[in-house]
Amino acid sequence: MAQINAKNFKKEQKSRKPHEIVRAEYDTFIANGTKYIQIDTYGSIYRQMPNIPSQKIQFDNDFAKHLVSIFQVEGLI
Repeated sequence: MAQINAKNFKKEQKSRKPHEIVRAEYDTFIANGTKYIQIDTYGSIYRQMPNIPSQKIQFDNDFAKHLVSIFQVEGLI
């Protein structure tokens, strides 16, 4: 599991291509007065353990705002 914040998030130019579309879920929760969103991805149906999350990523309101601003700058919204 990983938590992301703006301090540890940077743009990295690499050669990339779209990945396979996989199942994902999200949830929100509050811990110590801070609201978080958690996104779980499950990877390919061909994985050895297909119903176990392969990634869990959490971020708070400040990072969500930061992410929205990146989407705007990059022309995704």
